[in-house]
Parts: sequence; C-alpha cells; structure tokens
Amino acid sequence: MTDLEEYFTRVYEAVYADLVRFVVRRAGREVAEDIAAEALAVAWRRSDDLPRDLDGARPWLFGIARRLVLAHHRTSRGALPVPLAEPTTAGHDDEVALRTDLAHAWRQLSARHQEALSLTVWDGLSGAQAAEVLGISPVAYRIRLSRARTALRALLDHPPGAVTTRHPSLPERTRS
Repeated sequence: MTDLEEYFTRVYEAVYADLVRFVVRRAGREVAEDIAAEALAVAWRRSDDLPRDLDGARPWLFGIARRLVLAHHRTSRGALPVPLAEPTTAGHDDEVALRTDLAHAWRQLSARHQEALSLTVWDGLSGAQAAEVLGISPVAYRIRLSRARTALRALLDHPPGAVTTRHPSLPERTRS
C-alpha cells in the first residue's frame, strides 16, 4: 500500500460518518451514502489537492459533497436549506415549547442562514473550514454567520404573527 493509499484510508475512516451526516441534513437519507461515496471518489481522483492533514481534509470533502448535493437538487441559488428535525411531544413542556419555537423560527430562515449556522453548530466546523466548504473567504463567512445568528435571534424574540402588547410603563412582551 502506498503512502497516499494509507492516508486516504485514514481520511475515509475519520471523515466518512460525518460526511454522511452532512449530506443527510441537506439531501436526505436515501441519497446520502451515494453522494458521500461520490465525494470520496472525487477526492481520490483529485488526491493531489487533498489536504495532507485531517483537519483540512474534512472541510475540503464537505465542500465537494456540498457541490454534489447542489447538483443533485439542480439549484442555482447557491445555498442549501438544512431542515431541522421536528420536535417531539415527549419531554418537559418548557423544553417542547422551546424546540417548537426553534423549529418554527428555523423554517423562517433563508437557506443561506440555515447553511451558515448548521456548518458551525451541527457540523462543528471552524469559521475558516466553513468558509472553505462554501467557497468564500473566512471574513465573508463570519459576516454571513453573524447575520444568520441575528436573524434567528430576531425570529425567536419576535416570531412572525406574534401580537405585541405593551403598557407604557412595562417592557415590551409578545404573545403568539
């Protein structure tokens, strides 16, 4: 086995499960393994470009998978919506309410905002790694992430359709 084959095997073992989860969130379970396998095939063909450290290989592979998912969706919008799992009714009432509010707010976010947040929160990528996946500069990613956080916070604080009532001497409060 060559050094490249050994390294590629290490990359596969370290990244494959994360790569499948990354694709599942963006394209669904039914195509996730196929797209992950295709991303690895592309990586093998482009092995000269494969970063020689695992921390660099992971976002590089995510970027390949993202482009394959975009091709799968045949979208030209440049961002992939990332669905949030629906809340379950099991558990503490406050926790269920919070999950429901988050799920509702998440659906209101643009695909760009969902994608920026998910790369950091669910995929655990650094700002530089997420920027690499999206093919933008780290500064542009930080701006996008900041705007996404602001948008999510605004939706959680003031959901669309909420009725705002306020007595002049009291702080503003919302009712859904």
